[in-house]
Order: sequence, then structure tokens, then C-alpha cells
Amino acid sequence: MKAYVFPGQGAQFVGMGKDLYDNSVEAKALFDKANSILGFNITDLMFSGTDGDLKQTKVTQPAIFLHSVILAKVLGSKFAPDMVAGHSLGEFSALVAAGAMSFEDGVRLVSQRAQAMQRACEIEPSTMAAIIGLDDATVEATCKEIKQLVVPANYNCPGQLVISGSLEGIDAACEALSAKGAKRAIKLAVSGAFHSPFMEPARVELAKAIEQTTFKSPVCPIYQNVTAQPTTDAETIKANLIAQLTAPVRWTQTVNNMAEAGADTFIEVGPGSVLQGLVKKVNRAFATSGIGTLEAVNNA
Repeated sequence: MKAYVFPGQGAQFVGMGKDLYDNSVEAKALFDKANSILGFNITDLMFSGTDGDLKQTKVTQPAIFLHSVILAKVLGSKFAPDMVAGHSLGEFSALVAAGAMSFEDGVRLVSQRAQAMQRACEIEPSTMAAIIGLDDATVEATCKEIKQLVVPANYNCPGQLVISGSLEGIDAACEALSAKGAKRAIKLAVSGAFHSPFMEPARVELAKAIEQTTFKSPVCPIYQNVTAQPTTDAETIKANLIAQLTAPVRWTQTVNNMAEAGADTFIEVGPGSVLQGLVKKVNRAFATSGIGTLEAVNNA
């Protein structure tokens, strides 16, 4: 069974999607439609901008979403998932690719999400750190011991858990976790503490937009970040999507649950190969591949 997975923030690179725009009439039409909805030419920044341009949250998130979704659209009948999932932002890509919401609504929601998260980051300084080489239980317990707010944010794979929190809290947690045997505790170059209570203002803002958006049952089950469980129910999808901004991404659990449901091939659709690497770290026996270019679409 095929599980299609969609990457999140951090997978972007300058030039992403240009081969699609230049060589696919369908892709060009979708990119142009997105430019119109967003009110600026995101294609200029994607194809020939700078790394700095692409690192702006309001650009990064729509750019990765567009690259992923347009690849899935151009795949056409070759895109035949038995199940889908996306890492953080990638959940929106997965929902559009699987037909749970329209392309246009997806572009609008992702743009609103990016801007709401950016505003939340500006309210109070906060950050994230990747903890390598410790079990989840040790990291969870240590977060609770820290006086300042620190929480698990991304369960990426066994031995890799990203934490979110205040600047002081993350410093204290990194020190404590290093003392407990973490191989590495790396502060990330992000603008804020994503998937933590620091994103509550963004969650409230995005909840209104999600409630006003039409969702329908996807063509296959989607495994959502908040629960790591499959669903095809539109109301459940909406509720989990609203909760996602302040809840952890349960990626390790998602991959394991997809495998238990019969997934034997994980296909990453979008820029980069981060998820393929994480899937392999969950279980080296899982088969992985990526579709990130028009050439890969043609060879699929």
C-alpha cells in the first residue's frame, strides 16, 4: 500500500517548481492562480529569489505548499494514495492533494496560517531546539522540570524530538538534556516556538478561517499530526487542523500507524527528502521514494 507524505517548513530551496512552471500548462495555471490569490508573485521568489526571501514564514509556507500540491495535481491518475499525511504545514498539502479542500481554499488558509504564526512570534520571543539521542520519555519529563514554558513539539523519529519554548526555557532544557546524555541539543534558526502554547494567538486567528472553509471527505484516510490516527470525517479534520498549531506533531507515531495499516511504500511529494530520511529512521525496512521534479512525475 502506498502512503503519500508531504513536507513542512525547512524543505524550501531557490528554484523549486520552476521546471513545472516552464513545462506544464496545468502547473503554470495553478502557480498563476496562486499569485493572484496571494496578491504577490510568489513564483518570482520561488524561482529566482534569495534564501532570505524564502525563509520569510509568509513566503516559505505557501511556497512549499504550492510545490507539493502542484506536483500531486500534475501526477494526475498516477497519484493514487491509500493514505496520506503531512508534517506540520504539509498536512494542508496532504488535505488538498487528497481532495478534502479546494486548491484555492488551501492557498488562502496556508497564507493566513503563515501570517498568523508570524504575528504570534512577534508577541513574545521564543524558539525551538532539536534533541538528538535521547528517548521521548526522558525529554518529556525534563520539559516538565523546567521552570519556564518548554514542551515537546515534533516527534520526528526515534531519538529525535524537537522542543519549543521561551528563550530562557530552551536554554535551560538544552543544558539539562545534555547533562542527561543527549548526543546533541541544537537550537534551531526559527522565528518562534511552533506547536506550543506560544502559538495560541495564531490558533485562535486560524480557527475562524478554518471554520469558514468547506471541507469534504478525502479520497483516502489522512493521518493527522495531532492524533497520528486516520480519519476521513470532515469535522474531525477541521478540529484537528485547528488544534495543530499548539499541539505536537506526532510524526514517529504517524509513520508507525500507517505501516500497521498496511503502508509498505512512503512517497514524499514536494521539495527535499527530509521525510524520506525520517521514515527510514523510524524503520529502515520501509521503502521510500520522492517526487520533487517534473522528471520524477514523468517517471512515476
